[in-house]
Amino acid sequence: MTTGEWLNPPPSATPDGQALLVTAAKGSDFWRTTSYGYDRDSGHALLSPFDPEAAIEVSFVADYDHQFDQAGLLVRLSESTWIKAGAEYCDGALQLGAVVTHGASDWSSAPVPWHGREVTVRASRSGDAVTIRARAGEDPWQMIRLAPFPPGVTAAAGPYCCAPERDGLTVRFTRVAETPPDAALHP
Repeated sequence: MTTGEWLNPPPSATPDGQALLVTAAKGSDFWRTTSYGYDRDSGHALLSPFDPEAAIEVSFVADYDHQFDQAGLLVRLSESTWIKAGAEYCDGALQLGAVVTHGASDWSSAPVPWHGREVTVRASRSGDAVTIRARAGEDPWQMIRLAPFPPGVTAAAGPYCCAPERDGLTVRFTRVAETPPDAALHP
């Protein structure tokens, strides 16, 4: 859980049994240009190599309720090519979503009744794509996104969190696991 290299080390990252408690800095975020007109590459992510034809799962407790508080999984090739997926508190509700960035960011999200639950986000690389799935607890996996991603290159991936609007967000990350990629896009 503590292996990897920090992209933008957080103010605090403390082991707590099998979990890792990460406190995000106010103003931390990952975003490029679209609609907001700014680029931010200041979110906190504990990244390890992420090979082609591999998958990674990140679990965390979605126990936050301030505008734009977020946690999940970051897949990163560069400052301008990355995917973040997870749970973000936005407009009064916890939203499950993904941001795919190839020069500029896009964002998709939908509300989920997962506040306070353990959420797992999975990124599976195969060929020229990353498939993002998520679930709360042991619920069935939900596909969130199928996104293009450069094939054949080693990227980096791992847990991330951001607090664009406030001080004091601490996220409990409970698990990080590398697995084989999904066998198929659909069951």
